[in-house]
Amino acid sequence: MSDAKDMSFWGHIGELRGHLIRSILAIIIAAVIIGFNINWIMDHVFFGPTRNDFATFEIVNHFSKMILGEDSIHLPKDFPVRASKLYQQFNVMMAVSIFGGIVLAFPYIVWELWRFISPALHPNERKNSIFIINSVWILFMTGVLCGYYLILPFAVNFGVIFKISDIIIPLYDLSDYTTLFLQVVLGMGVIFLFPVLIYFLTTIGILTPTFMKTYRRHAIVLIMVVAAIITPADVLSMLMAAFPLLLLYEFSIIMCSYTYKKVQKAAGNLPAVQK
Repeated sequence: MSDAKDMSFWGHIGELRGHLIRSILAIIIAAVIIGFNINWIMDHVFFGPTRNDFATFEIVNHFSKMILGEDSIHLPKDFPVRASKLYQQFNVMMAVSIFGGIVLAFPYIVWELWRFISPALHPNERKNSIFIINSVWILFMTGVLCGYYLILPFAVNFGVIFKISDIIIPLYDLSDYTTLFLQVVLGMGVIFLFPVLIYFLTTIGILTPTFMKTYRRHAIVLIMVVAAIITPADVLSMLMAAFPLLLLYEFSIIMCSYTYKKVQKAAGNLPAVQK
């Protein structure tokens, strides 16, 4: 541990370079695996939310039959997609492979980050950092799954069933769907890292639980704006995105309170009553 602390600046740079190289290699390996299985991934994962047998639609329709006696969601049998540019399919394959590689390799990337910072930590700090590091990739993966199963299907459903004229024949652009997919899925993954940000801001004394509770209404407005940005224009998709974000904010308040008490206790000035 002392060797890690006494390492020179360039020594730290060299150590960081090693972790970055291994992280990039992990992304490349995961991207190559996705690339070699791109047909199956495109048919069953990428375009999964466009089919009636998607898990989310089956669950919704199951409860819909119990309550209403009929399916609430019924997508057209075909989802016609066009590639209007010569290299559009290749570009989409590269985007899906790279971003999919980042998602698959994300736990390993976080582990490499922890390996870089852990030698400089005290035993108690290292123990706490393990919890934080695991929380990072768990929250990110939870956000990705939330975007894929909870928000994207309803965004696709709205876009498919919305019509202004029966004369118009739907023909969807591959790049538009790819942008929607990555925007919703990766956007939710990044936003779900919000509690980690709250933890660090509370640890360094910028945030307090009282502040978060006082400005809860302002946070709700901001959450609705963020939900509108990462989803299409329909209200249902925005609400489906806003609901988990509201729960995430309430969870962040609880975590902020817990962290704030620990910081105050460590500083020796914990108040008698913490609101």
